[in-house]
Amino acid sequence: MPAAALKPPPVQSTLDLPYTPVKKRRLPPGRPREWYITHNRRLKAMRLAIALLDSGVYLPNQARNETIRSTAAAIGIHPPSDTTCHMVRALMRYAR
Repeated sequence: MPAAALKPPPVQSTLDLPYTPVKKRRLPPGRPREWYITHNRRLKAMRLAIALLDSGVYLPNQARNETIRSTAAAIGIHPPSDTTCHMVRALMRYAR
């Protein structure tokens, strides 16, 4: 069997939620670069966790990386890294 036949099909999102872009504000100057990276990662994880909860994904074990990435595409943000996906699941665990 060819390797292409073993790959699962891409996950299609069924999100039809009206999301509007968040108004961007300037970040405070003078912080170390790592602070800005972590801050933006947290904001992205929070947006994704909210979108997943709104779409009916309530448990962290339902939110696989593919599901999180398809949700990101549906709401118009760049695909998250594995670290951000882990953070999304942690936020969902905390929200329970």
